[in-house]
Amino acid sequence: METSGYTTAGGVGVEVEVRDVPESVLEEVVDTLGERRGGVLSSGMEYPGRYSRWHLAYVDPCLEIVARGRRIGARALNDRGRVVLPVVTSCLLNAGKPTGEPTEDHVEVYIPESEDILPEEMRSRRPTVFTAIREVIAAFAGPDAHLGLYGAFGYDLAFQFEPVRLARERPADQRDLVLHLPDRIMVIDRKRETSKEYRYEFTVDGVSTRGLERTGETIPLPPVPDEIPPNPRKGEYAKVVEEAKERFKRGDLFEVVPGQVFHAPCADPTAFYRGLRTSNPAPYEFLFNLGDGEHLVGASPEMYVRVQGDRVETCPISGTIARGANPVEDADAIRTLLSSVKEESELTMCTDVDRNDKSRICVPGTVRVIGRRQIEMYSRLIHTVDHIEGRLRPEFDALDAFLTHMWAVTVTGAPKNWAMQFIEDHEPTPRRWYGGAVGYIGFDGSMNTGLTLRTAQIRGGVATVRAGATLLYDSDPAAEERETELKASALLGALAAVERGRHGEAAQEAAAATVTERPGDGMKVLLVDYEDSFVNTLADYFRQQGADVTTLRHGFPIEMIDEIGPGLVVLSPGPGWPSDFGTSALLDVVYGRKLPVFGVCLGLQAMVEHAGGTLELLPEPEHGKRGRVRRLGGGVLLDGLPDEFVAARYHSLHAKRPGVKGFEVTAITPDEAVMAIEDPANRRFAVQFHPESILTTKGGAGAKIIANVLRLARG
Repeated sequence: METSGYTTAGGVGVEVEVRDVPESVLEEVVDTLGERRGGVLSSGMEYPGRYSRWHLAYVDPCLEIVARGRRIGARALNDRGRVVLPVVTSCLLNAGKPTGEPTEDHVEVYIPESEDILPEEMRSRRPTVFTAIREVIAAFAGPDAHLGLYGAFGYDLAFQFEPVRLARERPADQRDLVLHLPDRIMVIDRKRETSKEYRYEFTVDGVSTRGLERTGETIPLPPVPDEIPPNPRKGEYAKVVEEAKERFKRGDLFEVVPGQVFHAPCADPTAFYRGLRTSNPAPYEFLFNLGDGEHLVGASPEMYVRVQGDRVETCPISGTIARGANPVEDADAIRTLLSSVKEESELTMCTDVDRNDKSRICVPGTVRVIGRRQIEMYSRLIHTVDHIEGRLRPEFDALDAFLTHMWAVTVTGAPKNWAMQFIEDHEPTPRRWYGGAVGYIGFDGSMNTGLTLRTAQIRGGVATVRAGATLLYDSDPAAEERETELKASALLGALAAVERGRHGEAAQEAAAATVTERPGDGMKVLLVDYEDSFVNTLADYFRQQGADVTTLRHGFPIEMIDEIGPGLVVLSPGPGWPSDFGTSALLDVVYGRKLPVFGVCLGLQAMVEHAGGTLELLPEPEHGKRGRVRRLGGGVLLDGLPDEFVAARYHSLHAKRPGVKGFEVTAITPDEAVMAIEDPANRRFAVQFHPESILTTKGGAGAKIIANVLRLARG
């Protein structure tokens, strides 16, 4: 254990004990946060230069600071908080007018608006509830890297800076800011491979917290109500998009990010947090018990503001596409995303606004884009992200950086105040925490906050999930509505999984599940290898369908066919021409035994040549290239595939339709190269493309073809 101490700028004595603890302490804290105040911040992703994996947790903070509109108060949560509260009371009284007589447990002040006209460069110093927060930070200023205020910042805080006409009544239980002062913090640093606990003791006016118990209020979780609020009706969001497009026409808006709200039951916020971390890892994962029966659980992909020393960083996200079913489809999606002019425009506007925000408080010439349209991949979405930095001018600090960006253009739009007015007028309910931030403001001058996206606000057993889309003039209303649904689906899916587990449905479903018979079960397959580089993958595809595969290099003794007794013979791809391998002699034998045959690439060419067809060289080889394959109708080999699909081409030889005899041609390329032939009566089938290639995986095309072959071979 290490012990150190210092005195803060406001005269508070701080002693710090640091000890090694097992990583399991993090899970122990999570267990308590269902019913006790506290928080967990974690990062489940590695992006060099932006994010590394770390975890931080605390429970039973000694003091909380809560704001509602321009009223901000501090409350001691235990005897330790009563020791510290006098310092915070002085800070709040310096910032505003008391709403009542301060007590040993509580103080609240009102921060009136100023009639003074301040230049925009001093926007962040206007009198607001952050004036009180600034006083608290100044009183506790010191060198410790972890001590600070942790919690959540609500969307409505922006209205203390921006003149937005409120169109929605705010609920009585809405809070705009909840910050905790923890006195015991667990920190797991994956980069340094350390797991430590920091325990703090405070001394104020000669009174110390040492020896006082670290306790907190327990608030039991409520049951899930019988009725959950309904989700949006289809088409409602699309109407908002249409209205936004009219505003784009007028020039009132460049872009805007309205959201829509979904609901789901949530009886256990801690289980939800654990499930979300597993199913949707993100740079800013969090679970906060904010007291008053309210939890926040989220997996946000986007940094809001991070400050270390004088360096200010943000990572605006804009540009979204759904993930594919596999890495190849992901690569196609990334290509589509990066080539989209609309998606690039979205991010460009966000970054230009972000650069403008920093230019208010940063040293001239230091605001730089250090990463442009970088790809970040999440469980269901792919985003493009810019990375922007600046250097604070000496007269500004981390809180100035936080406030000058309020709120990020990626959740509001541009111009910001006009976009926020549109959102206020068109979203059916106030945003509460959505579009704000979570994280911490360090007393050492640092800050790390994430945008409150992909977040559920949980109260009364109901989780409220809001999701938005960045709208431009060329937005497609139906597509933007689907995007909000897709963004919400990661959280709604995790919530549904928790509910299934709570009711035991997952176990029941697993027990009731039956094993589906595979088309290759019980079938022996002889795979003839023509010195190909992909034969083992082809064999694996057949084995995945249950087949028992024996692979023999060409030239094997013919009697081995009878020893194996295959129900299907597969002719592999290979280099050269079929005549290089004497394929006709083998086909004579196989056909003579009336065995089903499936040829791939060279195998197709061998079957065409054996039937008296002709082969030609392509004008240019197609090796490892994408091929657009078009079905011609008829045939059964390609059942389950779309009329046109993408497949891998690895060939110089090809057959043309007029040169194919004894087979029906059932697929071709745009250049008329034959891609599939069939003779169902004799159970003879072949494809020119490679079903086992990664380029033939979209929609499971390759696997479907192999399954079809096995079914057809059974007759």
